[in-house]
Amino acid sequence: MTVASSATDAHSILTLGNIQYHTTRPHHFGIVIHGPAPANAQASTGDAGSSDYLHDHLLSPPYKDAFLTLVETEGLVVCKNVLTQDSTYRKVRGKSSGGKLSQAEYYHHDGCSCPTKPQVVEIRLPHQDVGRDVATAIAPFGDVVRAMLAALPEPLKSGPGGDRLIVDAAAAFALTPDQWPDVALWDKIQGRITRMVRRELDAEASRAWFRSVDDISQAYVLPWEMGESRLMQNNHADLAKTMQHRRSMQKPKSETGQNGSLVKRWTAEEYPGK
Repeated sequence: MTVASSATDAHSILTLGNIQYHTTRPHHFGIVIHGPAPANAQASTGDAGSSDYLHDHLLSPPYKDAFLTLVETEGLVVCKNVLTQDSTYRKVRGKSSGGKLSQAEYYHHDGCSCPTKPQVVEIRLPHQDVGRDVATAIAPFGDVVRAMLAALPEPLKSGPGGDRLIVDAAAAFALTPDQWPDVALWDKIQGRITRMVRRELDAEASRAWFRSVDDISQAYVLPWEMGESRLMQNNHADLAKTMQHRRSMQKPKSETGQNGSLVKRWTAEEYPGK
């Protein structure tokens, strides 16, 4: 697998096997695959024009490991214009209410209760009649925790009876990354902050606060397009290279209408290939 730059920095060609793909980098992390380039001399099979290039080529047995390595390296790989009915996807559960945040609205890793978290989480917007304007925010784990600390109102961060772990973590995350707290503490720090926000802020104040966390962490919150899959590194031996995600309401719940439904799977574990 190679990634070769084309005429501009924004557009590149990714070559996997004998197929070339148009890619862009619209965000400061991750890569977007827009689909196979027009059939070229290197393509000796008929899958260059596949409408399901994700399954027919990228996740096919000869290339799956290389593609998952790309996800690991980039943190996020977005595949646009994929038309598929693959049976391994399952519906995303859980709804957000006006008075209470869904668990999915908090930054999280998938599989928190599993002995081993899944390697890759894929979230997909299938083609359907209703579009989606509720975002999926994605950001590196450390950036999320740092942003949560930075966004925390001062009275909550260091007021009377303040949490010493949060106070110390806020000071450390304000320094350079090599001085951040040990990654083994990040889950604990994040859990403490989330519980504090749930306790002290109402639902819409919490949603507004999380939107500020999205901004500070420079999360990927670009709008969904029909037929788009987002594959993110959910578990890495180095937690600093792990991504977190959340359902991000870009406006108050009362102003959110009907939205298209997402599906998901743990691609490395739940899509065995053929």
